[in-house]
Amino acid sequence: MNTPLSSPGAQRTDGAAVRIGALVPLTRPGWTGAGHHLLAGLELGVRDVNDAGGIAGRPLELVVRDTAADPHRAVAAVDELARLGVAALAGEYHSVVARAAATRADALGLPFLCSSAVLDALTEQPTEWVARLPPPQSRGWRVYADFLLGAGHSRIAVATQPSVYWASGTRVLRDCLAPRGGTVVELDMSALTPAAVCDALVGHRATALLLLVGHPEPAVPIVRSVRRDRRLAELLIGAPAGQPEFTEWATLLGGDGAAIPFLRYLPERLGPLGARVGTALRERLAEAPSFVAFEGYDTIAVLADVLRSHGADRARTAASWPRVAVEGTRGRIRFSRTSGVSVWQWAGTPVQVVDRDPAEPGRFRVLHSA
Repeated sequence: MNTPLSSPGAQRTDGAAVRIGALVPLTRPGWTGAGHHLLAGLELGVRDVNDAGGIAGRPLELVVRDTAADPHRAVAAVDELARLGVAALAGEYHSVVARAAATRADALGLPFLCSSAVLDALTEQPTEWVARLPPPQSRGWRVYADFLLGAGHSRIAVATQPSVYWASGTRVLRDCLAPRGGTVVELDMSALTPAAVCDALVGHRATALLLLVGHPEPAVPIVRSVRRDRRLAELLIGAPAGQPEFTEWATLLGGDGAAIPFLRYLPERLGPLGARVGTALRERLAEAPSFVAFEGYDTIAVLADVLRSHGADRARTAASWPRVAVEGTRGRIRFSRTSGVSVWQWAGTPVQVVDRDPAEPGRFRVLHSA
C-alpha cells in the first residue's frame, strides 16, 4: 500500500495536514493479521483526533507503507517518508523490521514511536529519537517464564528458526529458568519436520514446547502434529510471541489452537476510554480487536498530544518523550529510560499470559498477570 490515506473527520479542520508515516506489515511474509489490526488502531486514532479538531486546526493524516516484514523495504520507506516531510513515524509489528526502521530514523533525525515491537536493543546505541509502547522482550518473556514455572514446567523445548528475535527470546527464557532448575532445549526447525519434533520432545522428556517460529508456517503444522501424537497428550504448547491472538489461528486450527498460552499487553479490565475504543475497533475490524489494535490507537494518542503541545518540528517532538503523560486505552503512558533498553520506554505496559478457552475457542482466559 503506497497511497496516503485521508482521515475521516478531516473536513472539520483547516490548513495543510500534519502527516505521520505509518509502517505496517500488510502482505506476506509479514504477519498480516497483526498488520491489519495495527492499521485499524492507527486509523481510528487519526479519526478521533480529527473529529476533535486535529492538530491546532490542521488535519492529521497517515501516510501508510507496507513493510511486508522486510527490513530493507522498511528502511526504504523511512527514507521516502522523511523526504515527504512527515512529522514522525509510527507503527511496525516485527521486531527485526522495527530495529531497521528505528536505526534509520535515528540516523535521519526522524521521531519514531514504535507501536508493537519488543526487541530490547531496538537501536545499537541509546537514541533520543525513538520511543516505544510495548514492553521490552526481556520483561514480557520473564513474565512468561514465571508462568511456566508456576504451572510446574521446568523442562522446556523451543521450536525455533534463525532470527535475532527468537534467539533473544530463547536467551531470556534460559536466563530466567536456569537459576531455578529449569532447562531449555532448542529444536532447529530448519532441520526438523513436525514429526521429528514430536520424537525429539519424547526423547528430551519435555513438558512444554514453545513455538518460536513463523505463522502460519511452520507453527500450524507443528501444532497439528503434536496434538495428534498420543505420546504428548500431557505436553503444554506455548506461543509467547502471540500467534494465537488472531482469528486466522483459530480458523486454521480450530480446537487444536486452544489452550496455547501467549503474551498479551492488555489490562485485566479496560477503563472507559479503552472500552469505547474497543467497541469502535470491533466495528471497524468486524471481529474482536487484539492488543495490537489498541497499541495502534495509543500510538496516535501520544503523537497527537506531542504535536499539539510542541508543533510538527521533529527535534522538539523527540525532545518531548520524557515529558509525555497521556491517558491511553490501557493506562497512563509515560516514557522513561530502562536498563538495557536503547529507546524511551513505556515502563507501565500491562502484561498478561492468556490462552483460548478449549470449551469456547473464541473466548480468552487470563492465566497470569504482571
